[in-house]
Amino acid sequence: MTQAAKPLAGKVAVITGSARNMGRAFAVALARLGADITVHHHSPKAKDDAEETARLVREQGARSIIVEGDLAKLGVVQTLFGATSEAFGRVDIVINNAGVVIKKPFVDITEEDFDRSFGINAKAAFFVMQEAARRIADNGRIINMGTTILGATIPFYSVYAGAKAALEDFTRSLAREIGPRGVTVNVVAPGPIDTEFYHGAETPESVARATGASVAGRLGRVNDVVPLIEFLASPASQWVTAQTLFINGGYLAR
Repeated sequence: MTQAAKPLAGKVAVITGSARNMGRAFAVALARLGADITVHHHSPKAKDDAEETARLVREQGARSIIVEGDLAKLGVVQTLFGATSEAFGRVDIVINNAGVVIKKPFVDITEEDFDRSFGINAKAAFFVMQEAARRIADNGRIINMGTTILGATIPFYSVYAGAKAALEDFTRSLAREIGPRGVTVNVVAPGPIDTEFYHGAETPESVARATGASVAGRLGRVNDVVPLIEFLASPASQWVTAQTLFINGGYLAR
């Protein structure tokens, strides 16, 4: 790939939850466009997967580091950005991708479930955005991964959707505050994506319903979402900010 085809050359991206699934795909895609990557994962169980993501990033000719930890702890968020700055000297792109799905009837949600969902999906995302706002270079990009459920009426996702809903207001507020520096802040809201992250909370029956809810009659694929991330991370997306961008194949919850 020529230099002209690498619009992110010299940029640095922090991608939370990037050991596998969509996070890995985003890391490899931005590396292909020239960015160096900080790969984050939550626990020692994902260490091998994170190392594979870092290897795939290096295959694209980019540099990578790995940071492990629970982002619901503010110190881990600070360590994530500190390690990135120490390794690469800057931060240009932040993708808030780490998340957890809890799917239960409303009346069965426990206090532990609530704290876990809001801890990762809302609290961690907020403080990643806060640290990004402090450190990100002018004309940077902050991309928060939401969910199409934000625009649907379906059961059993209350504590997951409720936590993710906070991202929309976080995003609009920060976009307004940081916009004068040329930094954009957006939410990407995918529909059901055919990954282990999605299937872990589903049954064959619920997968069949979701499959039939798109115009094409299929689940989304990771590569359906990657082009939108590439665009939002690029200089071409300068006029897109404070938005929630649904990418779901015309998903209609039923």
